Order: sequence, then C-alpha cells, then structure tokens
Amino acid sequence: MRIMGLDFGTVTVGVAISDPLGWTAQGIETVHYVEHKKNLLFDRIGELIQEYGVESVVVGLPRDLIGTESERALASRSFAKSVRRKFKIPVELWDERLTTMAAERILIAADVSRKKRKQVIDKEAAVLILQSYLDKKRMESKNDE
Repeated sequence: MRIMGLDFGTVTVGVAISDPLGWTAQGIETVHYVEHKKNLLFDRIGELIQEYGVESVVVGLPRDLIGTESERALASRSFAKSVRRKFKIPVELWDERLTTMAAERILIAADVSRKKRKQVIDKEAAVLILQSYLDKKRMESKNDE
C-alpha cells in the first residue's frame, strides 16, 4: 500500500511516495502552481496517485513550536479536504513542525548548493513528513502485536 506525502506551500507542493510496504519515503517532485490555476496542481497530484497506486495521503500541517495553528495551517486543512473530496481516498493531516528547517540542514550537510536547495527543499520536507508518519504507524503496529 503506497502512501503519498504532501508539503503544501503557497506556490509549491513537495511530493513524496512510500515504498509498497510503507517503510520508506522517497521524494518524487516539487509541483509549482498558481492560486488561480489550482486545477493544474490537482491534475498533477491525480496523475501521481494513479501512477504510483496511492491509497492514502498525508498532508503536512504547519504549527508553531508550541503547537498553535496559523493561517497557513487553515490553508493546509482546506487543501487536505480538497484532496480527499477530489480523489476519494483517505487523507490525514500530520504535524510538520520544523520539517523545512530539518530538510535545509540535511541538504546543507550534503553540500547541496543554495540554488539547488531552493528547488528541492519542499520535496525533501515532504519526505520528512511522510517518513515520520510511516515511522509512527510502524511503531503503533509493533505496540499492537
């Protein structure tokens, strides 16, 4: 069962996909969009859902360090609702606190140039969101055994 992770931003959406067993997340792409043409964004997400056989989606929910949700969180909630409605698959929101900062650190440690980091940071943030979700689900299933 493949799961898609999405890091929803104001002009880009980072996309990650799990392996078929749901153990690891791999970055797929960063989708650029403009607000008045969001249908193109949903078209691309739909193509990826079909291509990878995605059965559920995890959307990052931005919060500040104390857990308070911002206006950006409201946009992410609305986006998640739209994905659920358009593709008729389960969508969960997942705390994405500090994922962009963590992705930035990983890319810097890998000696990725500033220009290249800007192009891939949302995709890497989606990987971190999805991987933390997969790890949590795996721990929960171990505890249930």
